[in-house]
Amino acid sequence: MTARVHLVDQHRSVLPGVEARTLVTNAQFPRHFHDQLGFGVMTFGGHRSWSGIGAVEAAAGDVIMVNAGECHDGAPLGGATRGWRMVYLEPLQVSSQLGEELRGFPEVLRPVVRDPLLAGRFAELFATLTDDDPLAAEERLVLVLICLLQRHGVSKPGTAGPPPYVQKAIDRIRFDPGRAASLAELASLCGVSRFQLLRGFARATGITPHAYAVQQRLLTVRRLLAVGVAPSEAALEAGFADQSHMTRAFGRQFGVTPSRYRAAVR
Repeated sequence: MTARVHLVDQHRSVLPGVEARTLVTNAQFPRHFHDQLGFGVMTFGGHRSWSGIGAVEAAAGDVIMVNAGECHDGAPLGGATRGWRMVYLEPLQVSSQLGEELRGFPEVLRPVVRDPLLAGRFAELFATLTDDDPLAAEERLVLVLICLLQRHGVSKPGTAGPPPYVQKAIDRIRFDPGRAASLAELASLCGVSRFQLLRGFARATGITPHAYAVQQRLLTVRRLLAVGVAPSEAALEAGFADQSHMTRAFGRQFGVTPSRYRAAVR
């Protein structure tokens, strides 16, 4: 049986609201999403994940990207340990960094690319984010964002969005994730059977209503931790049954404990 390896460092970033994380793990991550834009570089090993365009694989040196709200998962190739570094930031920060330069750029990023120039610029960004030089870090962040969008952005596929009945369930969960809901309640709200809701929701979002609710609660916890709320209080406010339940779910999604995350981003 392969021994579990899971080492995560949530670095203290010199730029407020910009997160820097290093992972070395052979763990599998369940399907989930972030409300942030994420990009980074595989440092060693191989990684397989589901993305908005289907299954993709990344190897050492590849640049990996995830769009805000894009459902994805992650597993090591062959069960071996792999490592990567990531930077996360809010979509609004992209707009604030680029301003008018953002006009006309594609809306989403490819999940995996081989781009030595971009990988090199990312390495410079990561080093300055974890150093004590905000000006250098901000300059490199702008350069990386421009490079990402110019070289690896793609137009968002035209879509009518989820069916109206699924959107009702999404809105009910997203606007009040801390209030428990049963599948029967959601189905009644949407005017469909439980099976129809379960099938339609998974097709539209990539995950089940329960998984979506957990994700929304975790995003609430992350935002609360970032402004200094204690993990126990964040768990209660987000609707988790207890702190231990929240801590396990937070670690599965973000790869780091709530306390470590709070200490690094404050």
